[in-house]
Amino acid sequence: MLTLLSMFYYICLRRRSRSGTRGEALTSRRAVESGQRAVLPVSVEVEQYAKEVLDFSSHYGSENSMSYTMWNLAGVPNVYPSSGDFTQTAVFRTYGTWWEQCASAPLPFRRTPKGFYSKDYIELGFEEPVYPTAVEVFETYYPGAIVQILACSHNPFTQNPPTDVRWEVLWSGEPTKVLTPQARQFSPKIKHIGFPTNLLRLEVNSSLLDYYTELDAVILRGVKERPMLALYKMPIIDISDLSDSEEELSDVGGPFRQGDGKHQRTGNGYFDKLPYELIQLILSHLTLPDLCRLAQSCKLLHQHCCDPLQYTQLSLQPYWARLSDASLGHLQSRCTLLQRLNLSWTGNRGALTLTGFSSFMKACGPSLVCLEMSCCHFLNEACLEVISQTCPGLQELNLSSCDRLPPQAFMHISKLTRLRRLVLYRTKIEQTAILSILTFCIELRHLNLGSCVRIEDYDVVASMLATRCRSLCSLDLWRCRNLTDRGLTELVSGCRMLEELDLGWCPTLQSSTGCFQHLARSLPRLRKLFLTANRTVCDSDIEELAASCPCLRHLDILGTRSVSAASLKKLLQSCPQLVLLDVSFCSQIDMRIVQELSGLFPNVAIKKSFTQ
Repeated sequence: MLTLLSMFYYICLRRRSRSGTRGEALTSRRAVESGQRAVLPVSVEVEQYAKEVLDFSSHYGSENSMSYTMWNLAGVPNVYPSSGDFTQTAVFRTYGTWWEQCASAPLPFRRTPKGFYSKDYIELGFEEPVYPTAVEVFETYYPGAIVQILACSHNPFTQNPPTDVRWEVLWSGEPTKVLTPQARQFSPKIKHIGFPTNLLRLEVNSSLLDYYTELDAVILRGVKERPMLALYKMPIIDISDLSDSEEELSDVGGPFRQGDGKHQRTGNGYFDKLPYELIQLILSHLTLPDLCRLAQSCKLLHQHCCDPLQYTQLSLQPYWARLSDASLGHLQSRCTLLQRLNLSWTGNRGALTLTGFSSFMKACGPSLVCLEMSCCHFLNEACLEVISQTCPGLQELNLSSCDRLPPQAFMHISKLTRLRRLVLYRTKIEQTAILSILTFCIELRHLNLGSCVRIEDYDVVASMLATRCRSLCSLDLWRCRNLTDRGLTELVSGCRMLEELDLGWCPTLQSSTGCFQHLARSLPRLRKLFLTANRTVCDSDIEELAASCPCLRHLDILGTRSVSAASLKKLLQSCPQLVLLDVSFCSQIDMRIVQELSGLFPNVAIKKSFTQ
């Protein structure tokens, strides 16, 4: 049965591969056989550092600062060849796999291609378009996260609107774990492309790393004139490949024909006898492009490949570079039962329009419960209005880093009253909109307001959460600048179901008010707590966590000056589920203490960054 399915798949692939003409193939073959060498043009190689950071998916830093932000990747190196944790580098928001183990993490999508590893990206503009000959990345701390380097045909500095935008992969690889966190200059062998570029995209996956990867600068080397290969090489051409006839494709199915042996088949042999559900199960293992190709092989498989049950989950993120209005239109009729949709990273530079997006959402929106749209810069207020109108049952919405959406657009989210997970990281949402959302979306379980710098008073937001969203399970307030002890106390008193709370880089919280001890006593289910860069966290806070939060798994107290080794040892003894403890830049905790605690508690990853 699998052999027969492979046969149909082979037919489809053979048809798709015949894009070149017979004349082109013959000409190419003659060039190889005659050993003709092209004349190489004399061209001077240009070396240039990134001129501007154009787009990125996340960063550790603040929107109002340069420390640990992606903007540090523009220009010449600030740190290299030094190694270590430096604020002048570009740092992404996450590392490791433990983020994916949290309750707030979304479920993975089926059909994600095995070769798609990318978790984050950054796009860089350079001064002059060149034909790339090399790309060099200065990695200064925990290297190995880069998994793909792409080049774009569009000049980001031109005044003309983008047309026919093409992306080509210069290099790709799997995520790696380098044995040492020391700095290195990463320069993989890249593929030659047929157009000049001054727009590069780096995609990263930090899941194998023990700490945050840090990037310092990127060099693009290239020539202005199109290089010619010294020898045009081509695989040996079989004579059958020069034929435009499809007779051999028809002959493959010969043993299963019925009647007089003509090419038109009247049956599919034993394949027809397989249960419909079994064929559907087999096809569920194909990636989306393979499923679409297989649909072109025969009527029977077309029927199976277009069954809406094959499209209850759809992740288009791996195909962001090729997705267009036409692509959505092609899939639209198949997605009437769609429940989970991932459009993250798609549609930028005019690839998707309001018309195409609206048409698709009207077809698939009624059954949709999860919509991932991270970094979708084609979104505008009209798009969010379409979502609110067509997706009445939506429970999960991710608009992470959609930083070009106008503030008033977020008011439409309040109409999605069944929301349980909402990610607004790095958006321009303002106080009026978030209060409206919290008024109507009372079923929220997971809320991410990290780096939402336009919210004026987080104490008011915390008060509303405590009143309206008492079943809240996770809350991310990373880098909120104005949450005080009053707001935090009210929050933890009303949302006692909280398991995850991120208060990293919230400078207005002071341990002397007793807010952290009250937090520990109020949240016995707490599993993740980030108090990153809060200098006031002290032994009393750690001891209260040890006494009141036995389920704690992740704790970040980076930068505190008042926590001793004794209180950390008590915490490690009292919280047997603890797997991550970040004590970087804690003045009382040196590497000797870290090594001693790591020896006593080998199941806990105790993080201590360094500079040199």
